[in-house]
Amino acid sequence: MALPTTPHSPGRLVVVQPLKRKRCAGCLRGPLSLLVLEEGAPRCLDCADLGHLVFLPRGDTALTRRSREESTLSAVVVRFNRRRSRYERQGVLVEEAALARAEARCLADAEARRRRRARDARRRAGEDERFAAAFTAEILRLFPGCPAERARAIAAHASVRGSGRVGRSAAGRALTEGAVISAVVAAVRHVDTAYDQLLMAGVPRFEARRRITPAVESVLRGWQGAGEDAG
Repeated sequence: MALPTTPHSPGRLVVVQPLKRKRCAGCLRGPLSLLVLEEGAPRCLDCADLGHLVFLPRGDTALTRRSREESTLSAVVVRFNRRRSRYERQGVLVEEAALARAEARCLADAEARRRRRARDARRRAGEDERFAAAFTAEILRLFPGCPAERARAIAAHASVRGSGRVGRSAAGRALTEGAVISAVVAAVRHVDTAYDQLLMAGVPRFEARRRITPAVESVLRGWQGAGEDAG
């Protein structure tokens, strides 16, 4: 296995994780877990004046980038992949204090992101609560005989964020009469009729809907008529 012949390039030092047992050409220590090539000869990190650096494995891109930004001296660590016949990056060597500063920056960012997610979650919860209340009010306007608790349940179900239900459609968000009625009809169909049992018995969907239409219309008339009676 040939070691890199040009381990140094402008602005970058390269350190090798050798696959074979190597000794330092300077102090003769070995076997070396990490080495630097100087004029083709392996040197340990101490002899290469890199012994004070600490190893940061690859994987966290932000931490690696910031560690190198914070570190006056750094090196890329590579290892030869026999199957691919190439050297591959394993991580970096950076100053310990630089790594600590980079970790602090990343933690600060993570905390900021956590606070932002919490704020966004509270904002969305407030928006959803207000929308569900408006949806409930519209149900009760169209169907004044609908029990308030039932109207709230229908609105909550229809307006679940990300559900794809009618309450989250453009028409639903606009509280159009058609969207609100569709949500009520769907709720009545599943709760107040034998629709689900018919589907489980193998009845085709459109035939099941045809069979339960009178029951749905009866419930809706009752909820609408209660308002007329009160008037």
